[in-house]
Order: sequence, then C-alpha cells, then structure tokens
Amino acid sequence: MSRGNNGQKIFLADKGRRLFLSTLGEACEQMGWIIHSYVLMSNHYHLLMETPEPNLSVGMRWFQGAYTQRFNAMFQRKGHLYQGRYKAVPVQTDPRDGGLEYFRAVSTYIYLNPFRAKLAGEGFGEPLDSYLWSSYPAYITKEKQGPHWLETSKTYRSFGLDPQNENTPRSYEHHLLRKMKFEGDPDAGRRGEFEELNAKKWYVGSEAFLKRLSEQLSQGEKGDNYRGEQRQEHTQEAAKRSLEQCLNVLDLTEEELKNLKPVDPRKQLIAWKLKTTTSVTGVWICKQIDMGHRSNLSRALKKIRETKDEDLMKLKEKVIQCTG
Repeated sequence: MSRGNNGQKIFLADKGRRLFLSTLGEACEQMGWIIHSYVLMSNHYHLLMETPEPNLSVGMRWFQGAYTQRFNAMFQRKGHLYQGRYKAVPVQTDPRDGGLEYFRAVSTYIYLNPFRAKLAGEGFGEPLDSYLWSSYPAYITKEKQGPHWLETSKTYRSFGLDPQNENTPRSYEHHLLRKMKFEGDPDAGRRGEFEELNAKKWYVGSEAFLKRLSEQLSQGEKGDNYRGEQRQEHTQEAAKRSLEQCLNVLDLTEEELKNLKPVDPRKQLIAWKLKTTTSVTGVWICKQIDMGHRSNLSRALKKIRETKDEDLMKLKEKVIQCTG
C-alpha cells in the first residue's frame, strides 16, 4: 500500500482512478504480477498481490513512477505524489501453517475500507459494491466484469468456495455482509478485528511463518537478483514495446532513430521515456538507440525534464499521452 505525500489525494477524479488501474495493468503485464484484491481510497490504495518472479522492488519503482508522471501530466501538477516508499507486508498462504486464513483476512480488510470510511456498506444506505473503485464488485457478479488481470479464484477458495460454482459470487457477498453486520452491530465491525492487521509490523501470519521469514533473512535472501536472467529478459521486452510505441508516435523507424545524432530532440525524448517509465539500465538504452556515451543520456534526461521549449513540450506531452 502507499499514501499520498503529506496526506494529499492521489486520485483527483474518476479519470485519475482509471489511469491508475490502466497503469497497474501495464505493470502486471510487464512484471507478471497477480492481483487478487485492490481498493482505491482518496489518499491511499491497497493491493493484495503475488509476484511469481522476485521483482517487487523494480516493479513498484516503475509503477509508482509511471503513475506519478502521468498523474502530473493529466492534472498539470508537479512534484512528488507519494509519501516516501510503498509499504509491503508479506502474507502467509502456506497450507502447513493455517492455509489461506491470513490471505482471507487481508482480502476482507481491503474490501471493507469503504465501509470503515463510512462511504458504503451496511448501515450507510448504499451497498458495498456501489463503491466502484474496488475489485469487490467483480467478485459478486456471475459474469466476471473486473480487469482481465484480476484473479478471483484464490480469494474464493480462502472462504471454502468453489470458483466454478455459479452460486459462489452470492455466497461470497453473504460472507462480507456478515462481517459488516457483526451480529447486528456494524459499529463493532468498524472497530473490530480488521485493525488487528495493522498491529503487525512487517508480516501477516503465524509464528511459524515469522520464523521462516527470519531464517530467510538471516541466510541472505537473494531478492531481486534471484532468477535474474528471466527478470532481465522480461524487463527488456517491456522496454522494447515502449520503444516501438515511441517510434510510432514520432513517425520514425528504428534505423532512422539510430541514425539521429544524440542531441536530436526526438532521440533525447525517447531516451527520457525509456529511462523514466521502464526499469532497463542506461547502458541498455544507449546501446539500443545508439545514444553513444552515458553522458549523452544524462544530458538528454536533464534537457527533457527541464525543457521550456513549447514545441518540445508539446511533443513530450504527445509521447506521454499516446504511449501511456
């Protein structure tokens, strides 16, 4: 999860929320992430996600950086959007230590954010699924209506429900309704078990889970370097797709781009785009587009970032809008 800088809003309008979700979809495509639950509040968001490859750090850097850039362009703002680094809490899902009990608790906690904020849910006139900026509505419809990258089956199973059963969406809705009612006392729900999740400093799980995490840390976890070749290949393919988009927007072929001088604004703009919206290295960018020495890249980034030239600013805006 992550909060807005100084408590400021990170979603100013519905178009900003749609921008956030489309950017999240790109991140899932690039990084291979699996999103199980999400909710977008006014000044923070929550994601329940899995990273099959160890790329959380590099992926979140791209995701939050890309959204900030696009948010600022959309709403004509400048500066930081988020309050420092995102917060990531490992959640236990191992059947040997309680199965999906903790996964279920976190998913429920996420979906009841609008309820605790008194925006929707039991006792507030509007049902919980009326809050559209959550993946919860997609869970209670027979025909999946959420984003294509949303995975619902694990959450259903955490409640003992069959993802293939046509009655499962209704049963899941009933579970959430019971949580909100707390035997006829919604106030108990708002002050109840959900706050306990926040008491954990850096994990959600059993003592056995904590012990296993501690052992991994003490042994020197490989982190993002683990399966590095696969991660690097995935990252470069994403950058190549972004490069192709830039070429289309600027009406250039790859050969024409390589023949441009390093000081050409179009080459500098593409270099800036790749560096600020993907996680490839500067060395890769210089080699891929024939940028020459790394110092040329540094100068290009500075020029595009600080430009006041109207024509270049219009071209920059075009690249941002057309490539996302």
